[in-house]
Amino acid sequence: MADTGCAIDLSVEVVGDVETVWRAVATGPGISSWYVPHTVEERAGGTATASFGPEPEMQITGRVAVWAPPHRIVFDGGDGGDGLSFEWTVEPHDDNTCTVRLHNAGFADGDPQYDAMTDGWKLFMANLQLHLEHFAGQTATSALPMAMWPTTPQQGWQILADGLGIHKMPATGDRLDVAADEETKLGGTVVDTGPRRISLLADTPAPGTAFLTSEDSGGATMVSVWLYLYGPESVAATEHQDTRWRAWLANRAPQTN
Repeated sequence: MADTGCAIDLSVEVVGDVETVWRAVATGPGISSWYVPHTVEERAGGTATASFGPEPEMQITGRVAVWAPPHRIVFDGGDGGDGLSFEWTVEPHDDNTCTVRLHNAGFADGDPQYDAMTDGWKLFMANLQLHLEHFAGQTATSALPMAMWPTTPQQGWQILADGLGIHKMPATGDRLDVAADEETKLGGTVVDTGPRRISLLADTPAPGTAFLTSEDSGGATMVSVWLYLYGPESVAATEHQDTRWRAWLANRAPQTN
């Protein structure tokens, strides 16, 4: 499969045997636990659908262009065009770890989405690491509330942080608790931070992972409070969290003149 234009190449080291890691990167329940909700028809030529939100236009359908378990899968648009493709490879090691590599090809030179998608993939691949380290073999239920704000990413982060009472960036290992209202709380241990980003190993409202981010989205700023929750309370918790955090983000959107 020939590349066109620029490509994103990233890799992470993860805990787990090759079959466990393969399920995480190549099946619907696996991908849904660290990226966005997915359905995957597990065969070459099968359909793959990614859900980036509740709206019909946020349902993105593609194709399983290559299915070679447990080492390689390629997703593309399935239309024979020059759109983006996503190749995942899993390389096992002797110490119950694997290297997962992403080759995301098909960007045009100067594509404004390239940098934003690179940053996004780094975040999601870090979430893949957390999923396999702490929740391997389990399936997360996600709440992915986000809002597009007409600000710079730094301004977006400042509004988000101020609204949550985060007056300075916490350190790794710190406890962080934030809330949209009295019944909508998010808390856990900070596992990583970066420019305009906090990653949590959550215990409230249920065990899981969570991210607070403000990211460049090719001209606008995407502000997100994303949760991936596990256990018997996860479905009810994510439904509530999604609705309430979406409303919270909408209420804090800066007004344009």
